[in-house]
Amino acid sequence: MLVISLIITGILLRFAPHAPNFTPVAAIALFGGAYLNRKYALIVPLALMAVSDMFIGMHDAVIFTWGSFAVISMLGLLLKNRKNPAAIAGMSVLASVIFYAISNFGVWIVGWYPRTLKGLVDCYIMGLPFLRDFTVATLVYSAGFFGVYEAVAHLVKGKKLAKVLLTK
Repeated sequence: MLVISLIITGILLRFAPHAPNFTPVAAIALFGGAYLNRKYALIVPLALMAVSDMFIGMHDAVIFTWGSFAVISMLGLLLKNRKNPAAIAGMSVLASVIFYAISNFGVWIVGWYPRTLKGLVDCYIMGLPFLRDFTVATLVYSAGFFGVYEAVAHLVKGKKLAKVLLTK
């Protein structure tokens, strides 16, 4: 249930009006890594990207963007036993930097910028505004996903609903 909910939420929020790169995908990848088993942690962000990119449009650097979300899911695994606000915030910022580094390298390598050192530097400089929005989005959505989940977990602890709603 949580897997399907995360995929649908991610797809819907990618289609909602938002600033460039202000999406929940990295937060969902981190959250999935922290709460789901490894297989589903990888499937969730890749499935939501595959479905939404079919409508938004595929691009030459898709292997880099999707790959960065797979890496971010693995980062989420490090949160399994350390789900505190500081660790979540730190991983959210690290996830944003990883996405920025991998996706911008992909944009450069597929030829959207000249394949020179200057082209690579220009690519990373031009990506800075997207990094800002992506980082804020990842922090905000991570706080929301982790916070709501933990609040619900606290409310249903010891109740029949806990088996359905919680992954622990």
